[in-house]
Amino acid sequence: MQIGFIGLGIMGRPMALNLKSAGHALFVPDRASLTDELRAAATVLGDAAAVAEAAETIIVMVPDTPDVERVLFGPHGVSEGLAPGKLVIDMSSISPIATKSFAARINGLGCDYLDAPVSGGEVGARNASLTIMVGGPDAAFARALPLFEVLGKNITHVGSENGAGQTCKVANQIIVALNIQAVSEALTFARKAGADPAKVRQALMGGFAASRILEVHGERIIKRTFDPGFRIELHSKDLNLALSNARKMGLSLPNTATAQEMFNSCIGNGDGKKDHSALVTALERMANHKVA
Repeated sequence: MQIGFIGLGIMGRPMALNLKSAGHALFVPDRASLTDELRAAATVLGDAAAVAEAAETIIVMVPDTPDVERVLFGPHGVSEGLAPGKLVIDMSSISPIATKSFAARINGLGCDYLDAPVSGGEVGARNASLTIMVGGPDAAFARALPLFEVLGKNITHVGSENGAGQTCKVANQIIVALNIQAVSEALTFARKAGADPAKVRQALMGGFAASRILEVHGERIIKRTFDPGFRIELHSKDLNLALSNARKMGLSLPNTATAQEMFNSCIGNGDGKKDHSALVTALERMANHKVA
């Protein structure tokens, strides 16, 4: 298949290369940041419109809602290169409400649209083990499934309405943030009380408190390995989506709001580009005590 890929950052780059390795033709827009590996693997074109014109399916993987809107509908954007019958897949994590609007505009051009945000971070993108949450029509999902199977392992068609995938991703980000906060509080408590946090983590991994967050992010907290797999500033953006949509529904998310304040503290202290496990630093500042 001829695949256009727009958004070749920490996660988009390995995702695009996995598609190329699976035998698909790859088209990307020219950017100064393109690596030599990508330039060798892909056909590099002038802009997003040219990519959309050359490709059958266009995948977008950019940071936020305004970025998706710009890529799709801005000058020389994807919409300018579309022809009826093409498929646009947004794998970014953005507003479910905006997604419905974007889908309607793409559908109006005679093209299908799927929202398919992912979870799994840079490691999942590299290892083609992403969790993929998809919203959109059944036929479009069936058409895209072979591509999703190259990129991930846990692929769920959440609903036939656009926005269902993004809603699922927001729910995922709530759970992940609250679990990181819980692990951070537990390890900060253990260290302040004089226990070895590494030993505490080891013990808890054998009990009911065991979780993927305790396993992976707990280790990052103890070892201070905060190089970004998923940046605080991006997780903060996702919690903003949760809280803003909750307000529109008259829904209270008190623990999500607390986690967001922890992320805000980290961003205010210059840690926004660190891995989201660095949420622990906000608690450490309040405790005047570090886990490690």
